[in-house]
Amino acid sequence: MMNWIIEEKGFYPDKAVSNGNKFLIGNGYMGVRGTLEEFTKKELTAVNLAGVYDRVGNGWREPLNAPNGLYTVLKVDGKVYNLPDVSPVEHSIWLDYRKAVFSRETTWQTPKGKVTVKAERFASLDEPHLLAMKYCVSADYNANIEIITGIDADIWDINGPHYDAFSFLQEEVCLGVIGTTHESKDKVCVIEGCQTHFHSEQQVKSDDKHIMRSLSFITEPLKTFEMNKWVAVYTSKDANDFKQQAKLLINHHMEKGYQETKDVHIRKWEKKWAVSEVVIEGDDEAMEALNYSLYHLHSIAPRHADSLSIAARGLSGQTYKGAVFWDTEMFMLDFFLYTEPAVARTLLKYRTDTLEGAKNKAKGYGYDGAFYAWESQEGGYDACSDYNVTDVFTGRPMRTYFKDKQIHISSAIVYGIMRYVDLTGDHSILEEGGAETIIECAKFYYSLLLKKVNKDYYELHDVIGPDEYHERVNNNGYSNRMAKFTFEKAMYVFDLLKLLSANTAERIENMYHIEELRQKFADAAKCLYIPGPDEDGVIEQFDGYKELEDVSVDEVKSRILNEKEYWGGAYGVATHTQIIKQADVVTWLTLFPNDFPKEILLKNWHYYEPRTEHGSSLSACMYALLACRTGMAEKAYPFFLKSARADIDEGGKQWAGLIYIGGTHPAAAGGAYMTAINGFGGLYFEDEKVKVKSQLPSTWKKLQFKVWYRGELYQVNQTHDEITIKKCDI
Repeated sequence: MMNWIIEEKGFYPDKAVSNGNKFLIGNGYMGVRGTLEEFTKKELTAVNLAGVYDRVGNGWREPLNAPNGLYTVLKVDGKVYNLPDVSPVEHSIWLDYRKAVFSRETTWQTPKGKVTVKAERFASLDEPHLLAMKYCVSADYNANIEIITGIDADIWDINGPHYDAFSFLQEEVCLGVIGTTHESKDKVCVIEGCQTHFHSEQQVKSDDKHIMRSLSFITEPLKTFEMNKWVAVYTSKDANDFKQQAKLLINHHMEKGYQETKDVHIRKWEKKWAVSEVVIEGDDEAMEALNYSLYHLHSIAPRHADSLSIAARGLSGQTYKGAVFWDTEMFMLDFFLYTEPAVARTLLKYRTDTLEGAKNKAKGYGYDGAFYAWESQEGGYDACSDYNVTDVFTGRPMRTYFKDKQIHISSAIVYGIMRYVDLTGDHSILEEGGAETIIECAKFYYSLLLKKVNKDYYELHDVIGPDEYHERVNNNGYSNRMAKFTFEKAMYVFDLLKLLSANTAERIENMYHIEELRQKFADAAKCLYIPGPDEDGVIEQFDGYKELEDVSVDEVKSRILNEKEYWGGAYGVATHTQIIKQADVVTWLTLFPNDFPKEILLKNWHYYEPRTEHGSSLSACMYALLACRTGMAEKAYPFFLKSARADIDEGGKQWAGLIYIGGTHPAAAGGAYMTAINGFGGLYFEDEKVKVKSQLPSTWKKLQFKVWYRGELYQVNQTHDEITIKKCDI
């Protein structure tokens, strides 16, 4: 029986930031960091909103954190008892990730006796705009208690402040804060309602950053005094009458009561787990870590929208500018395709709906077609800076070329759209912009092609592959192979036109000279240079890679003079070596394992893995997947566990200079899932059937999971001796 609980006993102030990620709750609309009720921006408390951005001055544009409507402070006999200011006698926090409920229990010793706070909260999966909390106080004597609870608008921002003004409201049982954003003058509205199961004296006070209610009462020994709170969060992007909607939501749930609100939330989660839970018999650590990873993916799925994607750090804060990277299509998409195809469609609609932004970016560089944003925000705006890294020695920003040269981003969009079409059989996404997206991405790559006068093939120069430590290289194998894939899929779309609606076919035919493009793309796919294995069976990552210094990762580490210095760029310690940041050629071979014989895949795995720093959480899963596909399940296992435990284990990069870059790792979570299902489980699809080639680790006795394929739900059970695949009900 799986535990479904992660817990930390004892209070460790230095863990407040990492616990904010580890104990995160969310529902796709917003994410609430796993901080305590009394914590403030000093502990990086945040209610992070999906897809709503703001920019102040020359700072990075980033998503909004809403005012915190869960803020609660405890006074006992006139003294504030808060963490971290007053040390507790006992303290523990835990997350039930089956139910998506975060809880805490803290006991303090006062001069007269002990006082205990027990609290729990959740972000409703039933109502995306709703947070709910239960806060209980008990004492072993007649304590004079004051609970001060309300809304904290003194918000943690990385590149803010993002609100120019706040207005406060008090109406009947509700308190509220409405903030006006700096850039677009959007409104963010937080309304809270409170109920107590005891008699208390109440007062309301406010200042320029808070509106709070004070609840005063005297405890009876060993009796629990319970307060319930509901918090509604809306923006002016959600509704014109956002304030009214928020109040209606609060009043509705106050009438229903806390327990019913919680019960409905839990039932919604049970429906998700009924499809997505992965059972691993014989390895409790792997099963718990994997399902914890899936909890994080569920928590950030934008079910409230028809067209919205997932940021690289999910909803754990403003890090990485809340931008959407290739992580979504290449690492998270399979989970949603297999367990909740409607969410996968929403993620891809975000890309088709931001096609104009990608076309504008391409045009800005003098290219044709669609060059998607490396760090995508609203409308496909590329939030990636020209200076993403600060030189730790000079303190000056360093020019980087992530935005300009990581051309493989457009192929990731094509890959995601086609994977959706293949696995769902739903062509409607092509009719709603997907067809144009694929064609425009192919046009982009065609406009990049170069041909030397003495060569009969095309090349792609001056790019950055997945390995960001080596910038502006020629013929990066991964980028070239994905461009070839894009040309092929554009031609496939032309062939599909007869199966699409007459309106779609006519629209595409009017937009493009199809036969001319077909010939161009066919020529490009045939003649684009794809590097092959050398005499050692190794595929060179890019032109001249093997001429670089061949040195170990440990040797490169020994050369750094400052622990925060960047390994890549013009002067990075890895730039002139064969040490790479993350899987590059290995990612190519993972996606297209039939490109070469198994022995070539093996040789490249063994060549590149010792030369990979794994400086990205995206890296480990690709090595795990290729290891599985070459019969090395035992070598895959530690890479799988590294991905699955990315948000459980500590030690990840939290800061880059003075900028906080921590947060959750949803791409690693998706990578762990792909390793379990596609790798160890060996799942694949052929002749419109679900099939598996099992590669279970020796300690796993059984692997069980469900997947959606072409509108049908299948359950797969496999042991070392037996495999069953059958259709099942939801």
